[in-house]
Amino acid sequence: MWQAFRNGSTYDLRTPHAARNDPAGPYAWGPDRSVRARVIALLLLTSPPALPGRVSALKLNGAHITGTLKLAGGEIQPYVELRNCRFEQEIQLPEAHFTTLRLVGCAIPRVEAARLQTQGDLHLPRCVVEGGIRLTDAHIGTDLLLNQLVVRPDRSGRSISADGLTVAQDLQAEMIEAVGEVSLRGAQVGVSLSLRGSRLRNPYGARALNAPQLTVGRSFYLTPLGLAGSPFSSGSTPPYGMSDTPTRGTPVQHFRCEGGIRLDDGRFGDVIDFDQARLVMADDQELSLRRVQAPELRFLGERPEGGRVILSGARVVNLVDMSTSWPAAGDLTIAGFSYECLIPRGHFPLTRRLDWVAAATPEYAPEPYEVLAQAMRGSGEDADARQVQLAKQRRRRETLPLAGKLWGYLQDWTVAYGYRPGRAAVWMAVLWAVGSVYFAQHRPDPMKTGEGPHWNAALYTLDLLVPVVDLGQDGYWNPHGAAQWAAVLMISLGWILATTVAAGASRLLRRQ
Repeated sequence: MWQAFRNGSTYDLRTPHAARNDPAGPYAWGPDRSVRARVIALLLLTSPPALPGRVSALKLNGAHITGTLKLAGGEIQPYVELRNCRFEQEIQLPEAHFTTLRLVGCAIPRVEAARLQTQGDLHLPRCVVEGGIRLTDAHIGTDLLLNQLVVRPDRSGRSISADGLTVAQDLQAEMIEAVGEVSLRGAQVGVSLSLRGSRLRNPYGARALNAPQLTVGRSFYLTPLGLAGSPFSSGSTPPYGMSDTPTRGTPVQHFRCEGGIRLDDGRFGDVIDFDQARLVMADDQELSLRRVQAPELRFLGERPEGGRVILSGARVVNLVDMSTSWPAAGDLTIAGFSYECLIPRGHFPLTRRLDWVAAATPEYAPEPYEVLAQAMRGSGEDADARQVQLAKQRRRRETLPLAGKLWGYLQDWTVAYGYRPGRAAVWMAVLWAVGSVYFAQHRPDPMKTGEGPHWNAALYTLDLLVPVVDLGQDGYWNPHGAAQWAAVLMISLGWILATTVAAGASRLLRRQ
């Protein structure tokens, strides 16, 4: 091993029997495959010089590493790559400095690496870690690769503790199986964070993924991963702007989370993608997206099983969603949630969108309706925006006392709260015709005999209905009894109908 280190070559201790080379398998490994951990530490911390023309590196394959590997606070300059190794005890790397560290397909009791720093990558793919991984405040110079990792919880119920973690480029945790809480509080990822095809489960606490104040430079994927025949099945991140969804017919493994997810106050540079995600939560658990900010939210997963979805205070530009992805009434909260553009997938008519708003606001609040109407207007759908405003008024009417409800029903029945000016014009025409017939049979007396204009029932009725225009009839006649009440009714309804028609005409002129 010492000579292989100086030579930069791999020291391979595997046997010809493939089944006996599985570090997590049931077979015992004899002393012929054992390497003492303190010898590895000695080799890395007090490195012998490389052979002439060679670059020293520690490369082990199939070794049984006995004892505790203690490198805390050490400066490790050589490249380190351990493949298919079985560790007898935990790895201790707090405050250690590496260039690149790769542990591939290893069986490890626990990884203790708080404040670890690497100039290059940190890789733990296909490893089995029984007692959790701690990467609190670690700094990874390029990529953190955890694909196909199997990790179980530590004493506090956490599988991965990475609060304050900084990754300069990508964090790939695809197809991992984590039992216990994955904690990424305050973590920062320079490019993309991918949990495609992963399965998170926490039977010990409320959350399977706890990542408030998470910052991701581009995309956060909680989507399926193609198992075969997919261009991204090898674990690579798709090029920026390209869809990461496997093509139809490709076998996939969906992202599945059993437990709550907390992403409060997160900042994402491109998209949060829940495409085909499967969320299983207890009634007291949440998918919490409070105050997150992202250019796009793709809520395209399966309808959550239990739990609640909270979007209070979240701000996105594009909301891409399906009607079948949102939870049932009472399990969704969108107070303060703002979006600029709606991009529905599948059948999502306006009536169902209004039901979505109503289900998310058990008590009347005007803001969700205003946000939806603004998004409709931004997409050029003015008729739908007016329909949303009408639905808002109808919802508000339910909170009013009896007198307010009656007045609201009258407005809704006549002019639809002003959002249907065409209906107001029709009502004016009907009232004008009825009033013309009525006043032709119930002619009022002149105010002064011989000074009034020629009596015209049609003009008199129109003068009452359009009180802002003087047609030369209203001021010369004095109705009595039933005619007087009819005139008062005409004037009252005329104000409502005329202003509604005028407002509709004004909106039409502004659009032109």
